[in-house]
Amino acid sequence: MVVHSSDLHLSADPVLGSSSSDRLSVLRSVLAAAAAARADLVILAGDTFDHNRQPPGLVERAAHILDQFGAPIVILPGNHDPLTPDSVYRHPRITVASNVCVLGLTVEETVTFPDLEVEVRGRAHQDYFDMSPLPNPPSGSTRWRIVAAHGHYVEEPEEPGRLLGSWLIRRKELAAAGADYVALGHWNRAARVGDGQIQAYYSGSPEYAGTVNVVRLRRDGAVEVTPAPLNRSADEKASL
Repeated sequence: MVVHSSDLHLSADPVLGSSSSDRLSVLRSVLAAAAAARADLVILAGDTFDHNRQPPGLVERAAHILDQFGAPIVILPGNHDPLTPDSVYRHPRITVASNVCVLGLTVEETVTFPDLEVEVRGRAHQDYFDMSPLPNPPSGSTRWRIVAAHGHYVEEPEEPGRLLGSWLIRRKELAAAGADYVALGHWNRAARVGDGQIQAYYSGSPEYAGTVNVVRLRRDGAVEVTPAPLNRSADEKASL
């Protein structure tokens, strides 16, 4: 069982500037939903943090929450929290957590979980400039292949000279990814994209969608994707 989320945008309130205003409750809610689903693996597909200029205390508290989760967590840096020299992911409290893998930092593009027969690939945003979000083709060394990508899906074909947004993902690139499931980030709303032949989903921001994607990798080879709601307390909702 895999739980996929993205775009948590964890940050400190710039006005109040106190630990009480830290937007960490959404991380707790996502991981609580993953625990309720008995997830073997959690994928956070970009923009876990709202930006890289976070107070050290907030990063340390977020790292503690991640560290306490009882299953592996794969984090893909996105366009808001790329792997710049001052990236939040270079904080030692995050990289020291044995259950946390940051794509592009603790590994290059691929991490394998032999016990789960799962390979997760993803191309981290290294800076704030345009890039191709989808990683290189799979190695084919595991039963299940998951791709994490953070960018904007478009149906329009490539047209030389036509100006479109950055970090684009197109249908043919999804098909070429060779994945059993594509965990997408960048959109606030949850949605399935592509031609229906590949399981490619945006989880949406949990704050707006109110859900995470639960991905069941079945023994018969089928992949089932269902939304699971976040059960947030009144205090958590107020802190959002």
